[in-house]
Amino acid sequence: MDIDFRMAYERYYEELGRKTEAVFQALRENIVNGTLPPGTRLPSSRKLADLYGLSRGSVNAAYDMLIAEGFARAEGGSGTFVSFGVPLQGSGNASGKPAGAAPLALSAWGERLVVSKERFSFIESHPLNPNDGLRAGISFRLRETESNLFPAGEWKSALYAEIRDMMEAFPAITAPPDGYLPLREAIAHDLRRERGIRADAASVMITNGSMQAIALLSMLLVEPGMPVVVENPSYSGIKRAITAQGGTLLAAAVDDHGIVPANWEANLLLVTPTRQFPTGAVLSASRRAQLLAWASRRGAVIVEDDYDSELRWGGRPVEPLKALDREGRVVYIGTFSKTMFVDLRLGYVVLPNSLQEPFRLAKALLEPHPSALVEQRAMARFIGGGAYAKHVRRMKRIIGRRLRTFQEEVDARLARWFRFVPADAGLHMFAEWRGDARRYAVLRERCAERGVDWSVGDSLWEGGAPRCSALFGFAHLREEQIVRGGAIIEAACIELDRG
Repeated sequence: MDIDFRMAYERYYEELGRKTEAVFQALRENIVNGTLPPGTRLPSSRKLADLYGLSRGSVNAAYDMLIAEGFARAEGGSGTFVSFGVPLQGSGNASGKPAGAAPLALSAWGERLVVSKERFSFIESHPLNPNDGLRAGISFRLRETESNLFPAGEWKSALYAEIRDMMEAFPAITAPPDGYLPLREAIAHDLRRERGIRADAASVMITNGSMQAIALLSMLLVEPGMPVVVENPSYSGIKRAITAQGGTLLAAAVDDHGIVPANWEANLLLVTPTRQFPTGAVLSASRRAQLLAWASRRGAVIVEDDYDSELRWGGRPVEPLKALDREGRVVYIGTFSKTMFVDLRLGYVVLPNSLQEPFRLAKALLEPHPSALVEQRAMARFIGGGAYAKHVRRMKRIIGRRLRTFQEEVDARLARWFRFVPADAGLHMFAEWRGDARRYAVLRERCAERGVDWSVGDSLWEGGAPRCSALFGFAHLREEQIVRGGAIIEAACIELDRG
């Protein structure tokens, strides 16, 4: 059924200051409290936009967020329907008491974790489906690389070999919480050779992706009320981890040369110096020295998240902060999610001596035995046999061409409307919209109608008005798709200028 209803849009807009988030939260509230029961057909984007004086792009983005969170579903040609339901107050168990009605008290950490989800969500809509009837179906959203770039045959061989070996040794199969030793040794070897980081297996610990390392470090280093320096903009997962621990965010400015150093009254900094997220800026050598000097003066810890600088398509390799660290103040985090595939939850952290035992104990509390042991062993084999290095070299060759195509055909075409931050590494390009938010929403809507979309980074800023920005993922697109997508966006920009 299709119904008219009122929602608390104004309240959420006053609180959040972002139209799309306000629509999402207001609709979500009505769904969770049962005002909109399962099966309810939500109003069309045009109708809801007219009712609240919004652009259709803002409403469509909010609907996409509801779908991504599982609160709604889209039925082609029919509309968007509520798919989430809660038990009615009248229903209950044999005792006659309402099922699931009692409020359950969370700890302070649990409450902060829930609040942080609302504050720092970076929710991506589903990429365009090439079979959904759109004329172009070109999505510049942040995505993995093409599956045919991955050496699936060699990876499966490594997996099968380790499964056979493990079954032969069963049940005597184990590894410490630190992770599989040969993999830690292989990582330490590559870090010494490729990044100049003085690491050994004892200082390397395997994690379930970089986010687990960030969360564990936050648990070990952040106290309630403690100020923590983060880049502005920055990855929302970092801010969630700090806020869940009760830390206070100190937002540090970022420009085209990375974070701008200051004499912060804090003892912890989380930074992405080799390729700032989301802008892609590379921290200059002088600023690296300033950060290390600040840490030395303050007795502070710097957590360096090196999430994708290994994927460098040109220019000189960037020296990590950890390679310059002489006092054991830098924690280095890396991941295989970008070079391999995102569902391979293998990351690692390189720890100073003083943090190795606390981190090991924290990880052992969550995982007395390491998860993904088959994948850890296979990854060690994959690296040791040379398949990983060969794979990365091939990625650099192919995706490097795609970056050059993007810079020549998209960056150049759209420079009148977007300011792109130069980059020669990573899987996306960052750009700031030169116009106002209303025109940007109209542009995104018109491009989506033509089958082209991209990721937005507006929610990655802390404090102040949201900034209109774009994250253009290019690594998963063929060169002809990049060219065609850029031309479609340019045509839409020209139309927008003409009114």
